[in-house]
Amino acid sequence: MARGPGKQTPFYRKLWVQVLIGMGIGVVLGYVAPDTGSAMKPLGDAFIKLIKMIIAPIIFVTVVAGLSKMSNMREVGRIGVRALVLFEIASTVALLLGLTVAVIFRPGLGLNADPATLSASAVTAYANKGAAEPGGVQFFMNIIPETPTGAFATGDILQVLFFSVLFGLALLKLGPKGRPLVDFIEWVAAALFAALALIMNLAPIGTFGAMAFAVGKYGISSLIPMGKVVGAVYLTCIIFILLVLGPAARIAGVRITKYLSYIKEEILIVLATSTSEVALPRLMAKLEQAGCKQSVVGLVVPTGYSFNQDGSAIYQTISVLFIAQAMNIHLSWGEIITFLLVLKLTSKAGAGVSGSAFVVLAATLASVQTVPVAGMALLLGIERFMSMARGTTNMICNGIVTIIVAWWDNALDTAVLEQVLDGKTLPAPVPATE
Repeated sequence: MARGPGKQTPFYRKLWVQVLIGMGIGVVLGYVAPDTGSAMKPLGDAFIKLIKMIIAPIIFVTVVAGLSKMSNMREVGRIGVRALVLFEIASTVALLLGLTVAVIFRPGLGLNADPATLSASAVTAYANKGAAEPGGVQFFMNIIPETPTGAFATGDILQVLFFSVLFGLALLKLGPKGRPLVDFIEWVAAALFAALALIMNLAPIGTFGAMAFAVGKYGISSLIPMGKVVGAVYLTCIIFILLVLGPAARIAGVRITKYLSYIKEEILIVLATSTSEVALPRLMAKLEQAGCKQSVVGLVVPTGYSFNQDGSAIYQTISVLFIAQAMNIHLSWGEIITFLLVLKLTSKAGAGVSGSAFVVLAATLASVQTVPVAGMALLLGIERFMSMARGTTNMICNGIVTIIVAWWDNALDTAVLEQVLDGKTLPAPVPATE
């Protein structure tokens, strides 16, 4: 809703303020009345389901509309290759940074965990809540949906992206003949983002339910004995964001602090719900309104959500060394490097899998067989809090990579970007609570 000159949104009506209040009340309720807090889980789950319901169609309209406006198919390939190059660089740096912090701080030292007392069945049951591990060939086969409607029905981001790219390229090839359909898709896009605006009004309630459940179910006290590993993951994520993504963002003329302020609502929502998918539609809209070309946003963001999971890479590296240290298992540098190489491969096979970070870690330990899979039972009690950090880091990194790809491809309006990050313009299409 537009406001006249000089009129500003009241502080209490700003989405990030309402979300922060919801999170705070949820933490208090979960701590004071754990059973009641745990019972709030449906509120968070319902909000996440509402967002996931609209992710697939938003990806479709954004990708199709963006690709249909490109000059040729070579441009699509160029953007894709540049994005993949940056993804690989970012994930490698994240793995190495996680390794460095784990080696220096040694979060598992002194726990002296006995593998015989840890249950591997609990780890297997938790990991199986995601999806079965696909093999290398099967993973690529799974990207192709059985039917277009099947991709939308399951909400598989990779399958939706595959069909969207194919459909967008077809419209690009049609040229002027496909223009009426492109116009219709853009009208549908406007309606979908209007629907997203309605859903986002429920964000404070959803974050309240998610935080109340997390604290009520697992308890803040569960963080105390595992404080070192939780602290190591959060510290590494912060270092990665400020000291790795920060300088990288400056290449495209972005100050990381201004960017974080710009997406603060999305950060809070991901922190509360512990899943980065809930921020995907709004992140795409905000990046477009910050001057990134629609075609770049449509290609890079959904791909990044599946393939560029740097927060997960940090979590997995630290967790491997934490379990080894906790069980007094000495890993040689050769064994550590083997773990890193296997994680680089298994993380791709876990793309698009719910809870993939945990699933990938279990698969990696099982394949290398140097550290017992049963050791992951040490992480079960803090998994929810760890997923908050890795989900937020994944989301932040994907936004930064998208901006850099847009700048690299001369598809970034730096004047608009500067205005938006300085708060001089209000990106109207972004869902708001007013």
